[in-house]
Amino acid sequence: MKDFINKLYKNHSLIYKGLLFIATTFLIVYLFPKGGKFKYDFEKGKPWQSENLYAPFDFAIIKMDAEIASEKDELVKKSILYFNLDNTIEAKVKASYKNQFNNVFSDSISRGAYRKLYNAGEVIISNLYLFGILSENYNFPDEKAIVILDGRVKKQDGFFSNLIKPDAVSKVIDNVLNKYELMHYKTEFTSLFFDLIEPNLTFNKSFTDKVLQEEIGKIAYARGSIEKETLIVSKGEVIDGEKYQVLKSLQSEYESQVWNESNYIWVLFAYTLLVALALLMLLLFLRKYRMRVFENNTKVTFIFFNVSLVIFITTLVVNYDSKYIYVVPICILPLVFKAFFDARLGLFAHVLTVLLIGFIVPNSYEYMFLQIIAGIVTILTVSELYKRANLFISVGQITLIYIIAYFAFFVIHEGSVKTIKWETFMWFILSGLATLFVQPLIYAYEKLFGLVSDVSLLELSDTNSKLLKELSDKAPGTFHHSLNVANLAEASANEIGANAMLVRVGALYHDIGKMENPTYFTENQSTGINPHDELSSRESARIITDHVINGIEIARKNNLPDRVIDFIRTHHGTSIVYYFYMQEKKDFKEVDKLDFSYPGPKPFSKETAILMMCDSIEAASKSLKDPTSTKIDAFVESIINKQIEEGQFLNANITFKEIESIKKVLKYKLANIYHLRIEYPE
Repeated sequence: MKDFINKLYKNHSLIYKGLLFIATTFLIVYLFPKGGKFKYDFEKGKPWQSENLYAPFDFAIIKMDAEIASEKDELVKKSILYFNLDNTIEAKVKASYKNQFNNVFSDSISRGAYRKLYNAGEVIISNLYLFGILSENYNFPDEKAIVILDGRVKKQDGFFSNLIKPDAVSKVIDNVLNKYELMHYKTEFTSLFFDLIEPNLTFNKSFTDKVLQEEIGKIAYARGSIEKETLIVSKGEVIDGEKYQVLKSLQSEYESQVWNESNYIWVLFAYTLLVALALLMLLLFLRKYRMRVFENNTKVTFIFFNVSLVIFITTLVVNYDSKYIYVVPICILPLVFKAFFDARLGLFAHVLTVLLIGFIVPNSYEYMFLQIIAGIVTILTVSELYKRANLFISVGQITLIYIIAYFAFFVIHEGSVKTIKWETFMWFILSGLATLFVQPLIYAYEKLFGLVSDVSLLELSDTNSKLLKELSDKAPGTFHHSLNVANLAEASANEIGANAMLVRVGALYHDIGKMENPTYFTENQSTGINPHDELSSRESARIITDHVINGIEIARKNNLPDRVIDFIRTHHGTSIVYYFYMQEKKDFKEVDKLDFSYPGPKPFSKETAILMMCDSIEAASKSLKDPTSTKIDAFVESIINKQIEEGQFLNANITFKEIESIKKVLKYKLANIYHLRIEYPE
């Protein structure tokens, strides 16, 4: 049991990666659409590339969206409006009219005129309530069919033009009075009916909508059918509108039949295999080419988290409305990976992520082509992300590539630009603007995952920072030495394409451990007194080598990132404090080199190797007497060749060609530093 627990402990990092791999795989599969994939790819207006296709089973031809939309519009146009009738209003108005008529018209009117006026009023009421008076001015077409409901019973039907609107009552009164030649009584009748007339019809919107929805629900979504073994399309035949619709119907039916209870597990298993294969390629890439990233569980988690996050966001957008798919800023992914790792890893992870998203999005080939090209452009154009202008320029280039590629695809599919969807270009612009969110996102990731980007390195390179000011105060000679090393290292990194910002920051902080005992280092001895004179060679060597350990402790207290601490740990590698070692050998024949060696480790990257070379060259160059070009060349060759012989660069991915380039830069820089000027006359 104890051995088993020990094995688990020794392999806990691999076990964690395995669990992370499994969890990410199942999460992505869960996000995938629950449907099979049609095995043929086809496009409207393009020839059928596969063999002759026969119907594998009976299926219905699904109507096109435009057809269904047209049928729905037709039903809406022909839909009936339903109005509720209050059957008490007309009788109430007639009774009130009988009572109020005598109050308006005096007894002095002749009996014949009185009767004529009374009959005209009755005709007005009859005309107004023949169909009814609306409670408000509804805005419907006059030709719209209507049904008047008395309770739940249909009383009569007609057209909307038959109904009297509230603002049309006076017009009905005028028509009747004009017919009876009683227009000179208009004022009296208007005054009379103004108080009497009440609307008796109200629009029953809920019932109208319910009937309309029932009619829409009766729409058939299929027209005709295809029998099994019927030839659908021949090889080389152009896929026109009708054949395209038949193929889309077959695709839909096929995918719905594939994803059923009997083979649900098999389709799920197949998806899992494909996702697992893609994620496995990502892990193998890290193990083969980015071992330091692979060994860091936090960084592996960060990579898998970002891949899953992009797929998750894309799935949400597709489920909401697939036309917004290009709004998702996929290019943030390579930007983030390039900021924290390198371009090669960023592009590799981006391509794998786009391949996985291809299972989710419509027109997957077009989508993958656009996103992969955009990812390549992102990697090629975005450099020095901490410079704000670079990000804006790169986002503009990415957006332009999207627009050009989409335009080309549309012309290929449709054969013209007349029906191009200009709104899609707006989605690309929005995607470009969303890509600018990468700056705050990188900051958030730095805090969440403890990673370091070039933006943070730029902040750390400020010599007015608290820690560097403390170094300047306590050990001014060391601070000046660090500045010189930083300049040499930055120039060397630029020469071989290494991370110049990282190596500069590493150089500025590599000797902060000397603040513990600054006077024990010659660059800080301004009084001419050397405290090493009072110590044994072993004690002196221990103080010198301890500045590495002290530097690491100070760096951790000040929350410097691990990428910077790596420079403190490795800038002397496992080299020997040669001066005190030789002093000890004068007194003792048997001397253990380990007592005079730095703890290491050796440099394990181009940047840390560059710092070791530049640190040794800058420190030793102070001992050069009467420097000449020949002396400087021999001096640089001697120091770096000695480091190579000691195997200090065996763990760093740096080539001999790059080392020679660095030598060339260092020789040039030292020649400028020690350039002798002419003597000016006094």
